[in-house]
Amino acid sequence: MITIIRYKNYNSNLDDETLYNSDIAPGISVVAPAYNEEKTIITNVHSLLTLEYPLFEVVIVNDGSKDTTLEKLIKEFDLVEVPYAYIERIKTQPVKKILKSTNPLYDKLTVVDKENGGTKADASNAGINASVFPYFLCTDVDCILARNTLLKMIKPILINKKKVIAVGATLRMVNSCEVKDGEIVRVKPPKDFIPRFQELEYIRAYLLSKMGWSLINCVPNVSGGLGLFDKDIAVRAGGYDGKSHAEDMDLITRMVSYMINNRQKYKIEYIPLSCCWTEGPPDVNILSRQRTRWAAGLLQLFVVHRKILFNPKYKKMGLIVFPYAFIFEFLAPLIELGGLISILYLIFFGKINWDLAA
Repeated sequence: MITIIRYKNYNSNLDDETLYNSDIAPGISVVAPAYNEEKTIITNVHSLLTLEYPLFEVVIVNDGSKDTTLEKLIKEFDLVEVPYAYIERIKTQPVKKILKSTNPLYDKLTVVDKENGGTKADASNAGINASVFPYFLCTDVDCILARNTLLKMIKPILINKKKVIAVGATLRMVNSCEVKDGEIVRVKPPKDFIPRFQELEYIRAYLLSKMGWSLINCVPNVSGGLGLFDKDIAVRAGGYDGKSHAEDMDLITRMVSYMINNRQKYKIEYIPLSCCWTEGPPDVNILSRQRTRWAAGLLQLFVVHRKILFNPKYKKMGLIVFPYAFIFEFLAPLIELGGLISILYLIFFGKINWDLAA
């Protein structure tokens, strides 16, 4: 509640219209990796190009697609290869070429064509390298963003007295919503059980949990589906781990570690608004793959950043954020499994008082 009230103050101090008409609003690069997205790539890129903000660009990273994703982009947006001062500040798989449009209507669009790196993190790093503005918003090319997303997400950075290194917002399920020309025209809760389950989970995680973590400056991660970052700090921290499957938490961990190691004050903010809609898993198989990837990414995180866990040098990150994630997220399934095994053992050997249990 406190963080929601605080966000209302952001809005009252700086309204959307004033920011949209400002000549000094900081530029934002929208970075969206794409791999085999031929079915929706054109509609989604058109949608990103119509975001409402005074100064932004859209950087699409074709991550070695094997379908016609790149060909469709070239045809639709009149793209040609251009000489480009691409500086590899973050190491990635090789970039083949940079393309820009010959049509002035699409002058905000840059397409990076690179070899596949196997992870979204590697493609995002290439997009960051190619970006030109001081802030970047990382999203998925199949996500649908609200038109005023950039206006809403930049406000905590502009208003806050501390240096805000990242801003997140609420994600929702696009399943069952009405979409026209890449824009949500009517929001509906998912009809199917699994997407509806994830919708509730996202509301709990983003609208409730993350807002609470934000109040004590202990946000564990900013979603890879929608996150606004300070590019200078992200680059200095090493960018995304190109091999990570939990790139969202990995980047925040790297950025926070950088700020602490350099004795700089920082803030990570979350706003209580639905700015992004994404497709939820339609069946158990896809849900299982999603959760397996998340679990593997969490394991990677604790292996790579093991020095942080319970380390007072890293302050809240080492003593609150990492211990919480380790105990209540990483170990929780193992604890639950141990509990189930214990119950089965007690039942099998008749060691349960059934009257008391009832």
